[in-house]
Amino acid sequence: MVLSRNLKNAVIAFLVPLPSIIFYLSFLKHYDSAIATTTASSYDQLYSWCYHHPLLLANALFFFNVNVLFWIIGQFQRSHWLIDPYWTVIPVMLVHYYASHPLAQFACWRSWIVVTLTWVWSSRLTHNYFRRERWQWGEREDWRFTEMSQQYGKQWWWISFFAVYVSQQVFLIALSLPLYIVHSVNKPLSIWDLVAIVVCVCGIVIAYFADTQLYDFVIRNNQLKDLGKPMMPVLDSGLWYYSRHPNYFGEQLWWWGLALFSWSLGYGWSFVGALVNTLCLAYVTRLVEERMLRKEWRAESFRMYQKTTSVWVPWLKSYPSAAKYKKNA
Repeated sequence: MVLSRNLKNAVIAFLVPLPSIIFYLSFLKHYDSAIATTTASSYDQLYSWCYHHPLLLANALFFFNVNVLFWIIGQFQRSHWLIDPYWTVIPVMLVHYYASHPLAQFACWRSWIVVTLTWVWSSRLTHNYFRRERWQWGEREDWRFTEMSQQYGKQWWWISFFAVYVSQQVFLIALSLPLYIVHSVNKPLSIWDLVAIVVCVCGIVIAYFADTQLYDFVIRNNQLKDLGKPMMPVLDSGLWYYSRHPNYFGEQLWWWGLALFSWSLGYGWSFVGALVNTLCLAYVTRLVEERMLRKEWRAESFRMYQKTTSVWVPWLKSYPSAAKYKKNA
């Protein structure tokens, strides 16, 4: 039963982007004749619009293929799990879309660097997602969506369209604006591109080690629980010794580093995506910490952890490291 469901969800995940992919390939095949003809058919008019509005086309494909299709699938499955793995994949699809659009113009080295970095970021995050989910497809949805479904009850079926999908479009399209700008401006590389590379790589590396340390901590606690031994209430080693959320810090570094690429091309407003993401993570951080404090067996230790450890930016503790955290028997 579990294997059958896992296989079914894997098939759905691989098939679900096909409508956008097929349409875009059709556009690339026919756009030249569509913009050249004077007596355009409805299809030619559509392809001509797609040619002249690459950013609007990206939003249209996202709306119909992700917002609408993913939402319909979520209604049938009673779970909105599909958006989570695709959060890590959509930026890769977008960067290749922007690079291959007929109106694209760019410096080849900058494009190659940004595409490679996006693939590395996506591979790391995708690996972490499936490792955390024990390599299952659609085993569960994000706990925040589950809590919202309980909060909104019978109204969740339509609220989920906006809360889960439309909001994701705003975040992902805004965050990926630097990918669009990099493939819209052809300027030589500068020192700021090197700075952007360093920030992006640091973000990926920090997030990788933070997530790996968190994964090992969860596995170790599960083993202790199975053995009937006391579990560790707080992860306070490695990067987590210096920050309560080093994985969030690394993720923010990645997006701010990506924004540096477009800033160096004269598009400072592209920071809006990274800024919105930072504000969103601030809210998520509060939700996560409130959730931790609701667990009585670790609440006292976590309060002490809050008092002594930086929220995001890794920093020295505010009191001696000899502090001890109580363990739950």
